[in-house]
Amino acid sequence: MTNSIADIVEGEVLLVIGSNTTEAHPVLALQMKRAVRRHGARLILADPRRIELAEFAHLHLRQRPGSDVALLNAMAHVILAEGLEDRTFIAERTEGFEAFEDAVRDWTPERAAAICQVPAEEIVAAARLYGSAKAAAIFWAMGITQHTTGTDNVRALANLALLTGNVGRPGTGLNPLRGQNNVQGACDMGGLPNVFPGYQKVADEAARRKFAQGWDVPYERLSPTPGLTVTEMMDGVFDGTVRAIFIMGENPMLSDPNPNHVEQALRRVEFLAVQDIFMNETGRMADVVLPGASFAEKSGTFTNTERRVQLIRPALEPPGRARPDWEILTDLARRMGADWAYDDAAQIFEEMAALTPQYAGMSHARIEREGGLQWPCPTPDHPGTPVLHVGKFARGKGLFSVVDYKPPAEEPDEAYPFILSTGRVLFHWHGGTLSRRSPGLESLAPMAEVEIHPQDAAELELRDGDRARVTSRRGQVVATVRVTLRSPPGTVFMTFHYAEAAANLLTSEHIDPVAKIPEYKVSAVRVEPVAEGVPA
Repeated sequence: MTNSIADIVEGEVLLVIGSNTTEAHPVLALQMKRAVRRHGARLILADPRRIELAEFAHLHLRQRPGSDVALLNAMAHVILAEGLEDRTFIAERTEGFEAFEDAVRDWTPERAAAICQVPAEEIVAAARLYGSAKAAAIFWAMGITQHTTGTDNVRALANLALLTGNVGRPGTGLNPLRGQNNVQGACDMGGLPNVFPGYQKVADEAARRKFAQGWDVPYERLSPTPGLTVTEMMDGVFDGTVRAIFIMGENPMLSDPNPNHVEQALRRVEFLAVQDIFMNETGRMADVVLPGASFAEKSGTFTNTERRVQLIRPALEPPGRARPDWEILTDLARRMGADWAYDDAAQIFEEMAALTPQYAGMSHARIEREGGLQWPCPTPDHPGTPVLHVGKFARGKGLFSVVDYKPPAEEPDEAYPFILSTGRVLFHWHGGTLSRRSPGLESLAPMAEVEIHPQDAAELELRDGDRARVTSRRGQVVATVRVTLRSPPGTVFMTFHYAEAAANLLTSEHIDPVAKIPEYKVSAVRVEPVAEGVPA
């Protein structure tokens, strides 16, 4: 996020796209509601489904899943056609504008409407509202990124912010909403295949020498070649590239696309280790299971969606033989011949801060004393950074990108006439390893549902509460029918929390070629009634 949760209320216009914020990020959604109710903000919601946030929206654009670039290019076209762009900001702080301007010249609202199924007049209204605001903020989540065009979707959003100068001030910015409490921290710490901590590229010789010295390892040991993504790891099992897999705090048997393929890979790999706090579908396949401590049983830091680094402290003793992850990994490293010697999590943070410029001014002691700090925080006397890109961008000038519309990798057809999109409900998290152990939460959302529009349900002779089989080219699941206006005609929606009806058995393995993120949000399926008494 370029901005902070607290300054959401300073936005005159909020553009929320591809984010079911009230269910996936309920605390942050409260700020959006407050901005609308108490501060008069106008909310533009772009989402195929009629989610709760639609009740607070000034405009609700119900685009066809996978058509975001067409919608966003058309909004940029209108802003330029009506002279709503910020020419001073563009001239002083951006580059690539001429090529971008030329690229969106033909993206009329009428052309986009034919693709995204949002009426042209609604596209115009949204563009005028966003383009004329003194402070406008953009928020998105996995509904934008989980496409084969996810990178293009984000670039198209960045184009809108640059076009109107809505970067570097409170109430503005580009704000991706992270899916869990420490996913930002995991990325910051190098939990990506192409970077060291602090997003320092493994291909950069200076970065490799810096980390070799800091970690006291031979420079030659640090490869300049990026590692593998999750989907590439699974594929690598079959060609012999990957012979062992170590999984921490993840359940790919539920969360990865096409779990049939994942299961084949995990059964074939020579060695599988799983480190987690509860047994799950992936752990049951492991050669070794290492019991980790939960968030409430260990010390360390979490970095949240607004880049705020916060200290966590143990409230409970770990049960049984469970231990904090860093202790397990340190023991493992020693047994593999490494000379790792850490006394506690604070010492590890100190090493990390010495090598990561964004965290250089932080320590456990300072966070304990002052509270959470937002990176970049480069020196011990730096207050942290609530808003990024004030006055200048990290790369110098903001770069406009030319992005053209590309359809999803898999479109509906006669055999599979519906678009399946997947997501979350408020009461469960991810694969349900934690939340489905809570009797209260399980009672509120006890079973997998397939959400379907009344028009489609009538044609299929399905009623609310019936059982239906949902089938794609990869597999099938049976779920309870929920007839609702939330999903538009031709689209069905399922959550991925339920192992007994794992929605990702249906989803496609197609990935974004840049970010390598799977296209969870658009898969072609058919829906059929399950006759009473017939085994699922």
